[in-house]
Amino acid sequence: KSDRLHKVLDFVSTVHDLCAVLGMDFFSTVTEVHPSLNDSTGVQSKSISNDTLSRLAKTVLALKEDKKQRLHKLQELATQLIDLWNLMDTSQEERSLFDHVTCNISASVDEVTIPGALALDLIEQAEVEVERLDQLKASRMKEIAFKKQAELEEIFAHAHIEIDSEAAREKIMALIDSGNVEPSELLADMDIRIVKAKEEAFSRKEILDKVEKWMSACEEESWLEDYNRDENRYNATRGAHLNLKRAEKARILVNKIPALVDTLVAKTRAWEEDRGISFTYDGVPLLAMLDEYAMLRHDREEEKRRMRDQKKFHEQLSTEQEAFFGSRPSPGRPLGTKKVVGPRANGGANGTPTPSRRLSLNAHQNGARSTNKDGKRDTRPVAPVNYVAISKEDVASHISGSETIPASP
Repeated sequence: KSDRLHKVLDFVSTVHDLCAVLGMDFFSTVTEVHPSLNDSTGVQSKSISNDTLSRLAKTVLALKEDKKQRLHKLQELATQLIDLWNLMDTSQEERSLFDHVTCNISASVDEVTIPGALALDLIEQAEVEVERLDQLKASRMKEIAFKKQAELEEIFAHAHIEIDSEAAREKIMALIDSGNVEPSELLADMDIRIVKAKEEAFSRKEILDKVEKWMSACEEESWLEDYNRDENRYNATRGAHLNLKRAEKARILVNKIPALVDTLVAKTRAWEEDRGISFTYDGVPLLAMLDEYAMLRHDREEEKRRMRDQKKFHEQLSTEQEAFFGSRPSPGRPLGTKKVVGPRANGGANGTPTPSRRLSLNAHQNGARSTNKDGKRDTRPVAPVNYVAISKEDVASHISGSETIPASP
């Protein structure tokens, strides 16, 4: 009898806890099993018959199953709420109104023990909110669809897959305006496309990482060529040591390019054979890019080799000429123009001006007499051609210079 009573009390306690979580009336539930199970009845007066125990066990099982179903329903509603909130960028303040719904989104049946956590009115409240958001989602269909399209385009851009974004957006607009597709179906289709795009991007990741390394090495190769052409690269200028270190690293990186290209070609061909499509990088076949680079690199190497051979030939020719004709003299210092010391055009040897001389020539150059203004012939002799007239000042200076000054007594 005591064991039966303990079993009855355990069942009643379990029913009480389950009713609290489910938001059900405990008294009405337990009295449906047997009226004596009410708390107002004493312990000794409670029914402990086999029928009561059996009905209590069935009630507990029914309540547990109800709890399980309600929790599953509530978790589905919570997931839908979170998805809709994320789609429509719902504020955190609005989301917090349903924290009592979303808090059990990952809880197990036994973990839910808070009274009223699975009450019917709470589930109905969540259903109403989901329905309201669904209607709001339908009115904002274009905005949501374009948001998913932007996500899809971003995935393709990071994977360097070229798509016609404008045509895709026009197709979305046409589907929404026609009304021939349900909003949920369109969004579900776009979600599937996003998943496939992520899978394709993941399959391309290894090759794309090597493409980035190859392009980075090509940039360093181009920089190194410009650096090697700089004749002042070894001058002690500001930042020269940094460029020197970069050049050393660039040479190491450039030497790895051929092996990197070979690896890229092998992996790209394996990828294309596995999927039966061409691997493109921003719309250009990657193998074509690699082949073009290999040809350009070969041409550059041939040009460098030709320039080296030409330089070597000129050096050898110059050496042979020096051996045959002898070493070429170094260019001498240009001779300076000596200043000639002598008389100037209008001065003496010491730079002093010479006396001015006037040369008078006869009109007929034969010493003929001239005629004056009265018509009579001037009987004064005319100076001969080689006569030089000397001024009085010059004569005086000449005489004074030649006279002897008498000594004073």
